[in-house]
Amino acid sequence: MKAPAQRTLLEHKSMLKESNFKNIGPSIQGGRVVDLEVNADDPTEFYVAYATGGLWYTKNNGQSLVPIFDSEAIMTIGDIAVNWKTHTIWVGTGEVNSSRSSYAGTGVYKSSNNGKTWEFLGLPETHHIGKVLLDPNDNNTAWVAALGHLYSPNKERGVYKTTDGGKTWKQTLSVDDNTGAIDIDLNPSNPKELYAAMWYRTRSAWNFVGSGKTSGIYKSTDGGDSWQLATGAGSGFPSGDGLGRIGLAVYPKNPNIVFAVLDNQTPKPATTGAVADTNFKVSDFKSITKEQFAALDNKKLESFLRKNRMPAKYTAASVKELVATDKVAPNSLYVYLDVDDGFTNTGIYGCQVYKSEDAGKTWKLTHEKEIGIFSTYGYYFAKIFVSPYNENKLWIVGVPLQLSIDGGKTFKSIDKGNVHSDHHAVWVNPKRDSHVINGNDGGANITYDDGDTWFKINTPPVGQFYSVITDDAKPYNVYGGLQDNNVWYGPSTHKEDIGWIDNGEYSYKALVGGDGMQVQVDTRDNTTVYAGSQFGNYVRMNRVTRSDMKRIRPSHELGEAPLRFNWETPILLSKHNQDVFYYGTNKFHRSLNKAETLETLSGDLTNGKKEGNVPFGSTTSIAESPLKFGLLYVGTDDGNIHISKDGGYTWNKISSNLPQGLWVSHVQPSQYKEGRVFVTLNGYRNDHFLPYLFVSDDYGTTWKQIGKDLPFEPLNVVKEDPKQEKILYVGSDGGLYVSIDGGAGFMAWNAGLPKSIPVHDIAIQVRENDIVLGTHGRSLFVSKLTAVQELLTNAELHQKKQAEVDKMISVASGGAAKDLFSREGIEVECPTIEPPKKKKK
Repeated sequence: MKAPAQRTLLEHKSMLKESNFKNIGPSIQGGRVVDLEVNADDPTEFYVAYATGGLWYTKNNGQSLVPIFDSEAIMTIGDIAVNWKTHTIWVGTGEVNSSRSSYAGTGVYKSSNNGKTWEFLGLPETHHIGKVLLDPNDNNTAWVAALGHLYSPNKERGVYKTTDGGKTWKQTLSVDDNTGAIDIDLNPSNPKELYAAMWYRTRSAWNFVGSGKTSGIYKSTDGGDSWQLATGAGSGFPSGDGLGRIGLAVYPKNPNIVFAVLDNQTPKPATTGAVADTNFKVSDFKSITKEQFAALDNKKLESFLRKNRMPAKYTAASVKELVATDKVAPNSLYVYLDVDDGFTNTGIYGCQVYKSEDAGKTWKLTHEKEIGIFSTYGYYFAKIFVSPYNENKLWIVGVPLQLSIDGGKTFKSIDKGNVHSDHHAVWVNPKRDSHVINGNDGGANITYDDGDTWFKINTPPVGQFYSVITDDAKPYNVYGGLQDNNVWYGPSTHKEDIGWIDNGEYSYKALVGGDGMQVQVDTRDNTTVYAGSQFGNYVRMNRVTRSDMKRIRPSHELGEAPLRFNWETPILLSKHNQDVFYYGTNKFHRSLNKAETLETLSGDLTNGKKEGNVPFGSTTSIAESPLKFGLLYVGTDDGNIHISKDGGYTWNKISSNLPQGLWVSHVQPSQYKEGRVFVTLNGYRNDHFLPYLFVSDDYGTTWKQIGKDLPFEPLNVVKEDPKQEKILYVGSDGGLYVSIDGGAGFMAWNAGLPKSIPVHDIAIQVRENDIVLGTHGRSLFVSKLTAVQELLTNAELHQKKQAEVDKMISVASGGAAKDLFSREGIEVECPTIEPPKKKKK
C-alpha cells in the first residue's frame, strides 16, 4: 500500500508531464475480460472489466467504450458490481484466475459518478477478489468474496460484509490461511439467504495445488453474519482433497434451486472389467532392468516411441542397442519423457455440474456424460450462470462456452468462429435469455440468438504484452507477444480507426498462435522474424511471404534429463552478426546459421529441477554486450546470473552477492562501458513487492543497488538511453520511471498512460529516437525520447553556465579566483570592483 504514495511522489517530481505517450494499439485481438455488468432496463449500457486493462463503459452497445478507472492506483480487477438504481459502481481489485500474470489488487473501490471520482473502501490484504455482491434492498449492504494472496498464505481470506456502504467491514467467513472465497450468490427475494464457495489453492513459482478438502459451499440464513457448511457428509456433493474451484448460481424465480459447477480433481477409479492396456506407459520404464529391457517386444516398443514423438533416430532396435552396450541406462526412456508442463492432468473428473432443489441441503450431479471443457486447468474457469426465468437453461465457461437447455443433463458449445476461447463472464438478459454478452480472453461478444451468431466488441486496446521489439523499416514496425493472443506486428504509425472494418485491412498482422512470447527481427531485411508461443515453441519465418518456415526448439538426447523451458523462453539475435541466434532453456544454446541447427554450449545454469507441476528452473533473460561479440549474460527464474566472455563456451556465476531466490526479469549490458551491466530482479512470484535494480561496472564481480526511491513494485525491465549515458528507463508492475543521473534518483513518466499499468518490456528505436512500451493490459505506447534527453542536456548546460558564473564571481572576489584560474593554466588580472552606487528613485 506504500506504492501509490511513492508513485505519486515521483509524479510530482517528474519533469516530463508534458511529454505524452500515444497508444498505437492493437485492439483487434481484445484482452482478458473478467466481469460484465449490464443495465437490464437498457442493455446498450454496460461495463466491461478486464484483468489488467481496467474498467470500461459503453452506452451504445459496445460500439465504443471509454476507460473510467485509469486514475486509480491499481489497474487489475477481479469483479465489479453496479447498483443500477443509484448508478453506483463497486470494483473489487485483483484478478482471481490464479494465472502467471494475475496481479494483486489493493481492495475495494466505489464511484457514484460513473468513474469520475473513486473512493477507496479498504480490504487491501484481500489481493484477489472473486465477487462483489450487493444487497438488492439495501444500498449500504454488500458482501465481498476474497480469495487472498496468490503466492503466500494469509488470514485475510473469506467473506467480508459491510452495512455502511463500505466504511467498515467484518470478516464473517474464514476457513484457514490457504482457503479463500471465490464466489457468492444470494436469494434475491430474501437477501439474508446466501451461498459462498470456498476454495483451497496454493501456488509457488514451481507448483500449483488447485484443490483441497477445505473447499466447499457454505450457506448463511442471517445475511452472511454466520455460515454453515452446506456440502458436508451426506449432502451428495463431493468431498476430499480433489475439491477445486466452485462457481454458484441461484435460480431467481425459485431460489430453492441452486446450481454449482465444480473443478473436481478427484482421480477416477479404475473401471471394473476394463480391457487391460497392452501398450507401454512411461512409468513402465522407471525401474526396468537391463535384462527386462532386452526382452521387450520390439513392435510395442516402436509404437511407444512414435506415440511419444521421440526423434526418428530412436528406433526400438537402436534404443535396445544403446541399453545393451551401457551407453544409456535401462530407465533412460523414463528420464527422457519425465516432463510435467502443468497441462497434463488426466484421469480426473474435471468439470461437473451439481443441482440442489432444497436450498443447498442436498446436491445431485446433473449429467452422466463427462463435460470436459476445462482441459486440465479448471482453476481458470469454474463459473455457472442460469437463465432468470428458465431453470433448465444454463451456461458454463471453460475453454469453450457451453449451453444446456435441459437443466444440465447435456451441454453443447455455442462459441463460434469469431469468439475467442477461454471464457470468464456471462450476462443473460432477464427479459430475453437468448440475448447474452460473453467475456473471454479475446474481449467481449454479443449474441441475440443463443449463440448462433455473435459480434465482437474489440475497440479498447487492452492487449497483455509480454514483449516488444522494433525493426528498422520505414516506418518501423513494432512486434510483440501477448498473453492468450498470439504474436502480432504492425506499423509504429498505427492509429485506431473504425474504417478498417469497411476496407477489411487492419494494420496489425498475426504471426504465430498460442500465448505470444518473444520476437526477434533480422534488421538486414526487416522481414525475417523469430517468434513463438509458450514454453519455447518458436519458428523462423518470412513475415511477408510466410515462407522459409523453420521450427525452433532444442531437444535433449536419450540418457539426458529433459530440458526445462520457461513460460516466456528467451531468445536473442546477435546484433554483431544476425546469423547468430541464442536460445535459453535451463541450458544455453547457440546457432551460427539462423537457427537451422542449435548447439548446446552450457550445462545447467539454474539451481536444478524443483518438483512440481509448473515448469521451473529455466532461463528468463539472455543478453549480449553491444560493445563486444560473445560477451553474454544469462538470468534464470531461480535467481542465478551467469556471464560468458567467450561466446558461451564457459560460464561463471556472478549473482552470489545479489538477493537470492528472485526471478531475474532482465539483464541489460551497457552500450557505454564494456564491463557495465544492469539487472532487474522480480519478487512477484514470492509475494514480494520491493523493487530490485542493480548495476555492476566490473562484469558482475561487484554490484551496487540503484533506484532506491522507486515505488514498491516488482521490476520487469531496464534500458539505457541511446544518446545519454546517465539516462535509464525502468518498467515495473506499476508503470514507467526515468533517471537522468545513472539511477541515483527516478521520476515517473506517465503522461498519456493510465496512472498504474504493468510495463513488461521496453524497446528503443534508435533511428527515430523513440521509446515503445509493451504494457500488460493496455497494448503498446510510443513516445519520443527528445524531452528526456533535453532534461540532461539542459542540466549540463546549466551546470556549465553556473560554473562560469562561479568563476566570474571568484574573479571578482580577488585572490581565490586567481588561484583557481592559475590551476587551470589561465592568466588573469583580478581588478578591484567597486560596489554599485545607489541610484535615486
